[in-house]
Amino acid sequence: MTNREAEWSALLVAAMDGDGRAYARFLGLVTPVLRGIVRARGRVLGPEGQEDVVQEVLIAIHTKRHTWDRTAPLLPWLYAVTRHKVVDAFRRRGGSIHLPIEDFADALEAEATPDTTAGRDSAVLISQLDARSAEIVRAVSLDGQSTAEVGARLHMTEGAVRVALHRAIRRMALIAKGNDE
Repeated sequence: MTNREAEWSALLVAAMDGDGRAYARFLGLVTPVLRGIVRARGRVLGPEGQEDVVQEVLIAIHTKRHTWDRTAPLLPWLYAVTRHKVVDAFRRRGGSIHLPIEDFADALEAEATPDTTAGRDSAVLISQLDARSAEIVRAVSLDGQSTAEVGARLHMTEGAVRVALHRAIRRMALIAKGNDE
């Protein structure tokens, strides 16, 4: 047990036995430490939110001080009360935490990897098209051929290839939505 913990424990025991001065001294000593813990754990709460949590911790200590076992170390009990109040504040705040993305730009950068499910899904949709439409979609959209190249190979005008491509893609969208007519 550290000197600080021994002093705080003695003050809280005296306070629980009715010594008001000891209780005021106890609260005066623990409050800055608790405020530091709340600031460290609840950075995203902002200064006002952090101070609200500190006040909630002090109220919880006051109302629940009888639950502290006088023979047990005081600091773990204080830290647990503080931690729970910070968690409660995050729960009340909801699931969103707003952090500037610029702070994480280096950590978030990832290698581009091919999406294997997209290829499989595309193949399933293309397989449901007629042969000519499927060939046009594969050639232009997947293989990167120009509409002029595809038109020359299929004996179609470039405009006709674009129209057929547009219609095929629209039909694939309908199939994907389950609205195929």
